[in-house]
Amino acid sequence: MAKVLFIAPPYRCWGVQVIGTWPPLQLAYLAGAALEAGHEARLCDAMNNGFTFDDVRAEIETYRPDFVVTLDYLPVSGAISTATVPAALQTLAVAKDVNPGIVTIIGGPHPTFLYDEILGDPECQTDFVLRGEGEETLAELLSAAPEGRAPEVAGIAYRVGEKIVATPMRPHIADLDTLTPAWHLLDWDLYHYNIEPWGRMASILTTRGCMMGCSFCSHRAFWRGDWRARDPKKVLEEIRHLVDEYKVEFITLIDPYPTNDRARWEEQLDLLIEAKIDVHLLMETRVEDIIRDEAILPKYREAGIIHMYLGAESSSDEMLESLNKGTDVDMNKRAIDLLREHEIMTEASFMIGFPNETWETIAKTAAEAVRLNPDIAVFPVITPMPFTPLHEEMKDRIRVFDYSKYNLMTPIIEPYEMTLDDVYRALAQCYMTFYGQKMKEVARLEDGFKRRYMMSAFEQMMKDYGDRFDFLGEGMPPGMPGMGAHKE
Repeated sequence: MAKVLFIAPPYRCWGVQVIGTWPPLQLAYLAGAALEAGHEARLCDAMNNGFTFDDVRAEIETYRPDFVVTLDYLPVSGAISTATVPAALQTLAVAKDVNPGIVTIIGGPHPTFLYDEILGDPECQTDFVLRGEGEETLAELLSAAPEGRAPEVAGIAYRVGEKIVATPMRPHIADLDTLTPAWHLLDWDLYHYNIEPWGRMASILTTRGCMMGCSFCSHRAFWRGDWRARDPKKVLEEIRHLVDEYKVEFITLIDPYPTNDRARWEEQLDLLIEAKIDVHLLMETRVEDIIRDEAILPKYREAGIIHMYLGAESSSDEMLESLNKGTDVDMNKRAIDLLREHEIMTEASFMIGFPNETWETIAKTAAEAVRLNPDIAVFPVITPMPFTPLHEEMKDRIRVFDYSKYNLMTPIIEPYEMTLDDVYRALAQCYMTFYGQKMKEVARLEDGFKRRYMMSAFEQMMKDYGDRFDFLGEGMPPGMPGMGAHKE
């Protein structure tokens, strides 16, 4: 039996983690697989504990593990986790410094695709890379590695001298309900939703995979175009367990595409409605499925769904087509309007910072966000993750190569007609344009769930806004209103 320490690396990014703290679900799944295989496991959430690398070192020294496992993890579905790679690799370097005999392992989308880059670094302190879906691979590796049988394990990469070896990819797990996250290893006091009515937060996966081809996302490639779903009854059991055992009040479905199978999805909703579990649900899906489900949207709300995230992404059909989104701006508007009619809070993202970006297109994006009028708008900076089609399309405009900056808040692409600083200023302008209008709308609302929810969301999103955008009012071009008014 081995002692395995799972570590969510110490990383923090405004925007991704500001409205709540989510448990590291992917690590909990891996820890569950290790326990099922007969090993001892411990989970250290350095991210949500606010740990430093000195704290990580102390955790390793105290536990004295045989293996340390980490991921390129963010509390989302996994498509944008590159930003945590440097922290994850440094975590493994700390483990090796504590004890060179510790076997170090990293997994996740970025290492799956760029294992040769990771292992090819002469300073690399990583022994093995988990490629693709990791539970079965890890369980086998924990037994094989100490016996020198790692070459027999499918789905890994490792280094032999100066040579990098990658074993064949492993087939996907046929039955996702055979996997159980190690919920009991989590410190549940760490996880909470910061939006009123507030409460303890969990995240679950009801499906894995995505067959859509958005050029900025890794899901299709990571899951090899596959999509698998759990038994809705098992999902219900898991939700009930989280609520009853750990007093969870909010659950986020972090599936990239939970609603793909309409019949299965409606069964899931019906089971939730029948169970009457006292929990709020948050999720994301595609706008075309919201439109498809117009007739059953009352079931969404009755099942407990209060917050829906949609990727609107752009102000033009041409840009949506270039991103291979499969949607258009009118579909975005229709989906948001439908959700509003059924009293489901809407959050929509609008990307900025494309190579052809100008101050004029920035203004159009902000205006489109105002026109679509979701309850909450976010403006991620276009980020060409190095394993996506977008990277190949835009690599000649990449100016930032520090992966820790690939956090959707830092400009990576330099537009032809703007500087990187311009893009960062434009980001601030988009937020100010949208929320300058939105605050007037919210102020007119009667007191109730929606007003309190939105006011607390604004407070959380903007509490460190001044620190992030402390340049407001400086050097903005004509026609971009509002900056000076917010300069304190």
